[in-house]
Amino acid sequence: MAVGTLLVGTGNATAQGGGAPEAYYRAVAEFFQLPRSEISILSDWHLPAQEIPVVLFIARRAGVSAEALVALRRSGQGWQSMAGRYRVDASHMYVPLPEGAPAGRLEGAYGRYRSTPPGSWSSVTLGDQEILDLVNLRLLAQVLHMAPETVLRQAGSGSWDEIYARLLGRETR
Repeated sequence: MAVGTLLVGTGNATAQGGGAPEAYYRAVAEFFQLPRSEISILSDWHLPAQEIPVVLFIARRAGVSAEALVALRRSGQGWQSMAGRYRVDASHMYVPLPEGAPAGRLEGAYGRYRSTPPGSWSSVTLGDQEILDLVNLRLLAQVLHMAPETVLRQAGSGSWDEIYARLLGRETR
C-alpha cells in the first residue's frame, strides 16, 4: 500500500518547539520504515506532530491513503470514529505491558483491556486520546528500544513529541 508522498516542512517544527519535532519526525519515519522525506505534507497540513503516527498507523492497517485520513481529521472526525470506520479496533492498538505494571496516562484503557478476554479486545472502546497515546507508546518503545512500561513510567505529561525529546535526552546522557 502506498502511503503517498509526504514531505516534512521546517517551518512547522520551529513553531512547535525548536528541533524536538524534527527528531520526532525522524523517529516516525524510522518506525514506519518510510523515507524521511515522506512525512512532510502531514506536518505542512498543520497536524500536531503526535497525530502523524496515528494517521500512518490507521492508514497502514486500513489500506487507505494517509491523505484521506488527514482530510477526515481536518473535517473534525476523531480517531475513534476513523478507526471504527476502517475497522481498526482496540485489538490492533494494544501494546503489551507486564501484569500489574502501572499504565500511567493509559490506566483507563488498560483497565478495560484487563477486564476483557483477549479474544474480545476488538470490542474494547478507546477514546481519541487513548488511541493517540497507544500508537505513540508503541512508536517510542520500539524506536528507543525501551520497554513500554518504562516509556509510560518516564513519560509524565506533555505531547508525545515532547516526551520523545525528554526520553531521547535521557538516553544520550
